[in-house]
Amino acid sequence: MLTELSDEELINGCLAGIPSFQQALYKRFAATMYAVCLRYSKDKEEAKDILQDGFILVFDKLSQFRKQGSFEGWIRKIMVNKSLEYCRKSSFLFQITGFKGKELENELIDKENVLSLIDSKELLKMIQELSPVYKMIFNMYVFEDMGHREIAKVLNITEGTSRKNLSDARNVLKKKINQTMALDKKIAHNDRRANG
Repeated sequence: MLTELSDEELINGCLAGIPSFQQALYKRFAATMYAVCLRYSKDKEEAKDILQDGFILVFDKLSQFRKQGSFEGWIRKIMVNKSLEYCRKSSFLFQITGFKGKELENELIDKENVLSLIDSKELLKMIQELSPVYKMIFNMYVFEDMGHREIAKVLNITEGTSRKNLSDARNVLKKKINQTMALDKKIAHNDRRANG
């Protein structure tokens, strides 16, 4: 079966132009790459468009994969670059230098606690609601493990602006998480009173 083939065997079949190998490669990586695209996109439809365009590029550039490092990592880089390209085209990217509202530095929530209290879909939705520049910088730093120097170079901003926007994005997310957790506690309290 094609699903049991190694990445290298799938690549060779795709390079030979065999459609079943192309379908198998797509099926192997589509769900993971869709999640990557979804983090950068404004909605599911845009994520699907990015995914489709990204895979077209994967198949076009497949002969350039040097088999150094992870094949999935290579595909992921293409998807991230395609996502950033979409963001640049569809959004007014501007440098956000200030965050108005309550500073939440003293209300830090530890990462593991948040993940146990907030559903991953809910957290993804919160990330998608960030402004385009916050979302891009947050995703690049947190999920793509890029440093501020690399982010600054890719987005043509200063490292300081990258740091500031990441900090502001985190503050926005902390506020949203705190509001969600407070609402959940209130609902649970009301349920206990109604049933008690």
